[in-house]
Amino acid sequence: MNFIEHIGQVAAIAMPLFNIPLIVKIIRRRSSADISMSWVMGVWICALLMAPSGFTSNDLVFRSFNIVNLVLFTGVVIAVWRFRK
Repeated sequence: MNFIEHIGQVAAIAMPLFNIPLIVKIIRRRSSADISMSWVMGVWICALLMAPSGFTSNDLVFRSFNIVNLVLFTGVVIAVWRFRK
């Protein structure tokens, strides 16, 4: 791996980590009323549809992003559904 690929790898893992503050915010407020259900489901369905390509990709950066993003965004979906009023 060269320097640019290392940076890409770090970013691929770090970017989905920004879902964690959103999950925490939803849980603390016990509400997800301000989050669009169509946005959440649209992003999640697209992530699910991209998953097979990401899992089988030879590109480590894309594969890493795909796995971490799918896991953490699934957490967002669960939090939004659980705290929907």
